Amino acid sequence: MIMAHRIHDLLRDLRGSMAIETAIVAPVLILMALGTFEAGTIVSRQHQLQSGASEGETIAMAAAQGAATNADQIRDIIADSLDLPPDKVTVTRMYRCNASTNRVSAKENCPTGAVVTSYVNIVIRDTYTPVWTQFGVGGPVNLQVNRMVVLLS
Repeated sequence: MIMAHRIHDLLRDLRGSMAIETAIVAPVLILMALGTFEAGTIVSRQHQLQSGASEGETIAMAAAQGAATNADQIRDIIADSLDLPPDKVTVTRMYRCNASTNRVSAKENCPTGAVVTSYVNIVIRDTYTPVWTQFGVGGPVNLQVNRMVVLLS
């Protein structure tokens, strides 16, 4: 009888229940907050890369109108703007002959008298490593932005 009474008292005792609930819920809330922060950082970096591509597009269009800027200079400006090494940014000139669906790397590859359309292709790559990879969850996130700019000259 005494043992049954003590068990009954233990079941009715609510002291410490908040500590147990917090111990269960707190890690989940912390992981959710960390995940939200990291996802926001990834989206922010992708937005920065998009902005860098827009900057490169503007420079390429200005260069087509006579500004003395070549592909290497555009690459260096974008890389500096995004705090990336130059090998993470690729800027290449491309040409389309007449209405062909294929692009060529040199204007001279087009037949004589062809209507040649000029393009600049900007590719920006970056890798972001979230904090959770240190705990063996997931891996680095590869980000890439491609921008094809038609140059009107």
